[in-house]
Amino acid sequence: VQLQASGGGLVQAGGSLRLSCAASGRTFSSAVMGWYRQAPGKEREFVGISWSGGRTDYTDSVKGRFTISRDNAKNTVYLQMNSLKPEDTAVYYCAARFGPLHRSPTPADFGSWGRGTLVTVSS
Repeated sequence: VQLQASGGGLVQAGGSLRLSCAASGRTFSSAVMGWYRQAPGKEREFVGISWSGGRTDYTDSVKGRFTISRDNAKNTVYLQMNSLKPEDTAVYYCAARFGPLHRSPTPADFGSWGRGTLVTVSS
């Protein structure tokens, strides 16, 4: 499956952005979709996940600010980011897993990754 993330850009602190991740090449509805980010000089960090049943989970630092949604008809998952902070600056990646997962994910659990989209939050 191919993933294409888009929607990144430059925004002031307190602003919002919505990232999109379009999937092609495979049925999307059963996929577990994850969002990760990587800031300069740091390791890739888990942001959130959309389980195939519709439930979502987030890392603590984005809870209440970020929301993941998905449109299975469009094979697209979204990451709505509100109240952005400078520390949210990173390249954001979407990832897909086709297969059951019954525990907290690690990057190795995802077989497909998008190329990433840069989000820059200015103070």
